[in-house]
Amino acid sequence: MTEPIPAPAPAHTNGSRRWTRFLPQAAAVLLTALFLPVTLANLLDQYELGGAAATTLAVTQAGPLLLTAHRPLWAWWIVFPADIAGALVLLGQPAREYDVWPWPPAPLIAYLFLLLALALRRSRRVLVAVWLATGAASLILHLVRADRSNGSALLLPLFAAVVLVIGAAVRERRVAQRRLAEQETVSEAERARRTLLEERARIARELHDVVAHHMSVITVQADSAPYRLAELSDEAREEFGTIAASARESLAEMRRLLVVLRGDGVEGERAPQPGIDRLQQLVEATVRAGLPAELSLAADVGDVPPAVDLSAYRIVQEALANVVRHAPGARTRVSVTSDGGQLTVLVVNGPPEQPVSPLESAGTGHGLVGMRERVRLTGGSLDAGPLPDGGFRVAARLPLSPAGPDDAP
Repeated sequence: MTEPIPAPAPAHTNGSRRWTRFLPQAAAVLLTALFLPVTLANLLDQYELGGAAATTLAVTQAGPLLLTAHRPLWAWWIVFPADIAGALVLLGQPAREYDVWPWPPAPLIAYLFLLLALALRRSRRVLVAVWLATGAASLILHLVRADRSNGSALLLPLFAAVVLVIGAAVRERRVAQRRLAEQETVSEAERARRTLLEERARIARELHDVVAHHMSVITVQADSAPYRLAELSDEAREEFGTIAASARESLAEMRRLLVVLRGDGVEGERAPQPGIDRLQQLVEATVRAGLPAELSLAADVGDVPPAVDLSAYRIVQEALANVVRHAPGARTRVSVTSDGGQLTVLVVNGPPEQPVSPLESAGTGHGLVGMRERVRLTGGSLDAGPLPDGGFRVAARLPLSPAGPDDAP
């Protein structure tokens, strides 16, 4: 009946997020477990390095991949010098037909994975500096031993540029999505705040007539008191005159405030504010609009304060409007009762008798917000929520006596 209520998050949401959080670390462990033995075997078998030298180079070239999940720049500061040192160590080994220098295959591929992790986490300035350092090292090593150098001196800077560009693009897209989500959250909060302020201004405009009526009565009584009560003393007549002047000044201030609340170009309503006595007409109009509704109104609800009278009418009006918007054709019951201390307004609708498309798939947020503000104004309580059969229930309890300081919500 009212605005759609967000469904609870699936039970597996937190678990899936926890698993996603551990994915980078799992990938880092997997890369290390893969490249460490491959690099060691490559150095031992193809380049015939000694066991100690090969193990040291393998650990320094592949071991820091464990840091790629959270500290990729730290890993780069270890791997990059280790790869250069490995290239220099390999110069002491005899050249073979299938040897790749200065960057052997296993360290080269591991270095590209490291650059990808770096691109996903660091700024563009850092990535440019890393690529320049990689290209400079490849160029210098190529010039030092051009006879020994082959394709890897050119391939590493080329592949590094491609990997860094792809990683940076993915990172910037992820950052843009996160900022968009944050902006949507801020926009939603601003929309909710604006809706609340609009409802409060609307309620204040409506209550102006109620308060203005009482102030007018005070003014008339104070002005007419000297004529109605001939035995008044001069001091009492002066006091009544002061009361009348203060009441008129208060009315003028209220009218100026009302102009501000109304906004530009909005005319005030000429008709009197509605109350419980107009509920029958409201329900009949709703029935003529095609909504099967019935009203149960207590024969004697007692002396209802004007603010409660207006709030009860508006709550029923908003509830019926929400039924029309979100559950057209649903059978609806409206009940207004009083126990002498509080007025109870109950609006219950069932599910639509036939599956139909609601007139509005998403509410503006004004319905429940307005009801809560009106209930809060009178110091009452509101209970609104879906029913097990697919219907909706709105129950408002409005105190018939003014709320004291201890009773204010």
